[in-house]
Amino acid sequence: MSMLGLKLPTDPRWANIAEKNIEEILTDHAYCEQKAASQAISLIIGYPEKSELVDKMTALAREEMGHFQMVHNRMMQRGMVLGRERRDEYVNELQTYFHKGVNREERLAQKLLLCALIEARSCERFKVLSENIEDEELASFYHTLMISEANHYTMFITLARKYFDREKVDEMWEGLLAFEAEVMSKLGNTERIHG
Repeated sequence: MSMLGLKLPTDPRWANIAEKNIEEILTDHAYCEQKAASQAISLIIGYPEKSELVDKMTALAREEMGHFQMVHNRMMQRGMVLGRERRDEYVNELQTYFHKGVNREERLAQKLLLCALIEARSCERFKVLSENIEDEELASFYHTLMISEANHYTMFITLARKYFDREKVDEMWEGLLAFEAEVMSKLGNTERIHG
């Protein structure tokens, strides 16, 4: 998955942790999809003058809520109940990377790159799940979602480069990737999509 630029690949053994705690993973995954939809809506609210962004985020919010529903349906089919939302230490840590005191345009670039990175890691994790879990239906489901997350990652990077200086965006992205590898080295082994 080097095309995503991630510096620290997931150990395939993480899939064993995930499979043993599939209810935890599915609950965490459901909330990840819901948060992605909320983030898309908050970008629309924050930057309504950027028509292409509004258009893409509208479609994304709908798609992410569709994914939420697909995960929830799978939980119900397995007799599981959606648990309470978990604290997302991964995302909380990533948000500490960027300085707060920047102008509105740079803040948008930061938000888009954070979204790109979260999608990239989700894509990588879904690939690991699709290749390493025994539940064939879930493996196939995660393979489908992996493709979708890769598209989202590309979209966020492209938007960041469209709305902000490309060279600066690429520099910010490299720094963020290095920081993410540090975060993953501390987390990385729990029954969470990102942790």
